[in-house]
Amino acid sequence: QVQLVESGGGLVQPGGSLRLSCVASGSGGANAWFRQAPGSPREMVARISGLGVEHYADSVKGRFTISRDTARNTIYLQMYMLKPEDTAVYYCNSVSSLSTAATDASLPWGRGTQVTVSP
Repeated sequence: QVQLVESGGGLVQPGGSLRLSCVASGSGGANAWFRQAPGSPREMVARISGLGVEHYADSVKGRFTISRDTARNTIYLQMYMLKPEDTAVYYCNSVSSLSTAATDASLPWGRGTQVTVSP
C-alpha cells in the first residue's frame, strides 16, 4: 500500500518561501496538499489533476504552486509570500479530480510536515 512522506517544512518569516515535498512509496501517489491549523479542520490547499490542471484554495491562490515529478512519484508545494495564517501541518494525499474535501482522501495520511510562519 502507498505510504506518504511529507518533508520540507520549517520556520520561516512572513513573506518568506518554502518548498514542501511529498514522496509516495508503492503504487500510486498523491495529487493534493492539505493543511491543518491548530483547532481547525484539515482543508485542501492545492490539487493537480492527471492532465496537469491545478486548483487552489482562495486563501493561497497566487502564492502557492503545486507540481508533480511523475518519475519520482513526488509532488511539491512551492510556497511564496507566506503569512502567519499559513502556519499549519501540511499533508499530501490523493483525491478525485473535482474533490476539495479531506474526507475524500483515499490514502492513509502521513505524518505531515510543520510549517510555521513567524517573525
